[in-house]
Amino acid sequence: MRYFPIFLDLCERPCLVVGGGEVAARKAQQLLRAQADLTLVAPGASAEVQALAQQGKVRHEARTFRAQDVNGCALVIAATDDEQVNRDVAAAAKAAQVPVNVVDSPALCSFIMPSVVDRDPVQVAVSTGGASPVLARLLRTKLETLIPASYGRLATVVRELRGRVKQRFPEFRERRRFWENILQGPVAEMLFGGREQAALEALERALENTAPADLKGGEVYLVGGGPGDPDLLTFRALRLMQQADVVLYDRLVSPAIVDLARKDAQRIYVGKRHDSHTVPQSELNEMLVRLAQQGQRVLRLKGGDPFIFGRGGEEIEELAAAGIPFQVVPGITAASGCAAYAGIPLTHRDLSHSCLFVTGHLKDGKLDFNWPALLQPKQTLAIYMGIKGVDVLQQSLLEQGMQPDLPAAIVQQGTTPDQRVHLGSVATLANIVARQEIKPPSMIIIGEVVKLHEKLSWL
Repeated sequence: MRYFPIFLDLCERPCLVVGGGEVAARKAQQLLRAQADLTLVAPGASAEVQALAQQGKVRHEARTFRAQDVNGCALVIAATDDEQVNRDVAAAAKAAQVPVNVVDSPALCSFIMPSVVDRDPVQVAVSTGGASPVLARLLRTKLETLIPASYGRLATVVRELRGRVKQRFPEFRERRRFWENILQGPVAEMLFGGREQAALEALERALENTAPADLKGGEVYLVGGGPGDPDLLTFRALRLMQQADVVLYDRLVSPAIVDLARKDAQRIYVGKRHDSHTVPQSELNEMLVRLAQQGQRVLRLKGGDPFIFGRGGEEIEELAAAGIPFQVVPGITAASGCAAYAGIPLTHRDLSHSCLFVTGHLKDGKLDFNWPALLQPKQTLAIYMGIKGVDVLQQSLLEQGMQPDLPAAIVQQGTTPDQRVHLGSVATLANIVARQEIKPPSMIIIGEVVKLHEKLSWL
């Protein structure tokens, strides 16, 4: 992140716009909405700028720019069609350590102007770091359709009651939970529906009837983070990720997904590798209980789906025994996600009538499979965590009678920008892993459906 996002208080502070054309007028209007004390310097001025000056909203000085014009300013914008004048404005402002923006010249700027969704006092700013103002405007347009105008009134109501709520709930966590309940519940819906008086009455009742003790309870959210692509998260997963106070996440959860959790939430890495557990499962179970008993809302974020080789069942057994409230949010499991992104359907009317999920973890150097179930005709075999013991896996499959030439694929880093699909057969699995230096996370898919990859691959 090159640019630090910030909102400046420019109310009654001196600001300068250099330029007198259409763009300068537009920038002036933006600064006036922020109640800036605005001066505009330009030898000539458009009709719009002249109108602003006649109305007393800006001071127009009809002359060329001078370096001392930036002195004492809180912010400067250069909006002329003369490149040299724009450079002079930028140099003077930077020398005086005044924030400066030069329209359409990111290299000369010390700050950039975002596209803004304005629901005063709610403002949403969108920036592409100067890379594409058009894209920023398109994103703003999308947000305009998602954020009702009544959000501004909602924010005003909240502002008016902040002092009383702070007095009622001295602890920050209590206040945050109270407001989350209000802003995601019936009070907000009443305001959105135009029932302002009913909303205010409901808010008063909530403030009167909610005790601090009602807001202290802990909870655990067991959430499947999917195979890697953040776009595959469910809406419910995203909502709970924004509520959590503490995030416990696995090695297989991509950094892009962890970043979607609430910014001020505590993050604890509890990942596991083969024969190396950062936090043993028993300690992890105890940690979930302990944090929830402290009143924390705990997000247990797992790669894939928490109930498919994720040991989610073990964790919620501990929670249930301790009387801790919990929720489970399914995620797209690795087999489904990797197969879909690789263009390999797990079932197919002509090629595969069933699909079997198994884990390739070795126990005492061996695989403990129900071998007859694995060797059924017209079946797809999806093998999780099979890379570490791929030599034993390949040898065991062949010894049990699987056809050596049965198609096989290894999907590495599935659903992510780094996805790679390696094709071969059962007899070549170990060789592919060694030759391509394949590392986890990778999914092994075996069956006739693998033949469809070249035809159906879309990513």
